[in-house]
Amino acid sequence: MASLAVVAQQQIDDYSVLETLVGSEIAVGRAITVASLVTTAFNGSFTVYALPQYQYLGIDARTGEPIYDRNYPRANQVMYRNVQATDIGLIEVYAGTITYTLTCTWITSGDVDDWLGGVAATAADTAFIGTCADAANAFCFRRRQESGYFDSLTAVPSNDVKLATIMYAGALYRQRGAVQDFAGFDQMQPAGSTVGLSGIVKQLLGIDRPQVA
Repeated sequence: MASLAVVAQQQIDDYSVLETLVGSEIAVGRAITVASLVTTAFNGSFTVYALPQYQYLGIDARTGEPIYDRNYPRANQVMYRNVQATDIGLIEVYAGTITYTLTCTWITSGDVDDWLGGVAATAADTAFIGTCADAANAFCFRRRQESGYFDSLTAVPSNDVKLATIMYAGALYRQRGAVQDFAGFDQMQPAGSTVGLSGIVKQLLGIDRPQVA
């Protein structure tokens, strides 16, 4: 779960607009929870309606669409429908939070089982492959985010990233029951010689590379 600090708030024509301190992965249609604002009518669980980049002026009476003042850019805004009795002009608050859950769905358990060669022989196998797929989705999305990429949670950015995520999930599955490495019977195999986040996986994800301007 991610949390954003709110720095400004506004309410016009049954729509609330909150400005956050930093940018985020929040997208239109995503569920958010607003809490700890002094004006309690802003608090609650909502669905994101828009992410405006300019100051909100209200709803056009003819079209029903939001109107913005393009002379006043405002970054990191989140708009949601919130029926309130009183309109509130744009004010700085520096209080309250917006929280949301990141659920990445780049790959499925079926993708992982195909890559492993169809190893799901039992219900426990199938469940564990699903766990590995979920873990790989979350981990690979986070590592890409940490490396400066801004990716969609639902649409994998490219086939190389998809393959890397599948490979990482497969590596997690193959380490099932092992302490630090793939399970095997070769007593001569040096411990720790195989890792899930291999050089190939890093290369495909585009992470751990020098950052240039």
